Amino acid sequence: MTDDARWLSPDQLASWLDLAALMIRLPAALESQLQRDADLSQFEYFVLAHLSESPGREVRMSELAAMSNGSLSRLSHVVSRLERKGWVLRRPSAEDGRSTMAWLTDDGVAKIVASAPGHVERVRDLVVDALAPEQLEALGAACRVVLDRIDARDGESCAGRPGRRPPGQARGCGDEA
Repeated sequence: MTDDARWLSPDQLASWLDLAALMIRLPAALESQLQRDADLSQFEYFVLAHLSESPGREVRMSELAAMSNGSLSRLSHVVSRLERKGWVLRRPSAEDGRSTMAWLTDDGVAKIVASAPGHVERVRDLVVDALAPEQLEALGAACRVVLDRIDARDGESCAGRPGRRPPGQARGCGDEA
């Protein structure tokens, strides 16, 4: 340990430990509901949900990876699984032919429509209904600040992360509604 380390105060440490516990326990709680009720991982759910909300139910694979907060390699493996189930198809981009697009099939729409109510209820139960409206707004604002800082440290910007939302923007960056 060095003398120039910027140690956390007791209050900062307590808040950090609470956040660290939340980062581990909340995804596990959401994942268990999705696995039990929909036979989906949380990442698979995010992929299907982002596709379902995209114009034409189609997104460039690189953009979908960013929207889902995953690597292109991870997304490729997940899309392969979703293709085997008949929920997603890959096809070349009509615009440039070099990019690969992921497209949500009608069966994929049916899967996300059937899966969403249980997932939303779990999110409401664990997060939304547990917080007062101003707490939920403050949580979202705090998350955006930290995510923007992570993006800045990684050399990214909101413009490069289609799934990210700047303060006051109802949809993700790059989403043209």
